[in-house]
Amino acid sequence: TIFLLADGPKIREWGERHIGVPLPVARTISRRTLEALRGYFLGVTLVAAFNGVVVGLGALLLGVPLAATIAIVTFLAAYVPYLGAWTAGAFSVLVALGGAGTDAAIGMIVVQLLANSVLQQLVQPLALGAALGIHPLAVLIVTIAGGALFGAVGLILAAPLTSAATRISADLARASQEAPEG
Repeated sequence: TIFLLADGPKIREWGERHIGVPLPVARTISRRTLEALRGYFLGVTLVAAFNGVVVGLGALLLGVPLAATIAIVTFLAAYVPYLGAWTAGAFSVLVALGGAGTDAAIGMIVVQLLANSVLQQLVQPLALGAALGIHPLAVLIVTIAGGALFGAVGLILAAPLTSAATRISADLARASQEAPEG
């Protein structure tokens, strides 16, 4: 992360020179790819905030101590595919069990299942679709396909790379129509 923060523009320029296409095309590709990745992380942040609020409110309503801490852990864990939701869920259930009893722990299990399955599956395609500029159904389809073909990496990169590819394609088509024939 330190190298990316310190030398990000230099790394990008080096990549653009070595991508094997004309420099203006390479710049379009790198710009659109970075925009798509930024959009992806914006979408993940929106989904993480939604999960954190739902779980935090659930904990508050159930009388679980440390509801704000549970909400923050849920928010942060949403950035870790698969394991994040399980870890945050286990944390909230254990806090509920220790602080408010068995009934509250069972309630937290229900809240976590709702927040990390049904509700998230409704919100995630909408949030990522809006952040990436592609249809929510496309987000759902490419995410499933990416996960089936490439595992966790495919789950993470399928939607932003699809967004980048569609925008790069549109930019290149527009540039070729604007270029004078010669």
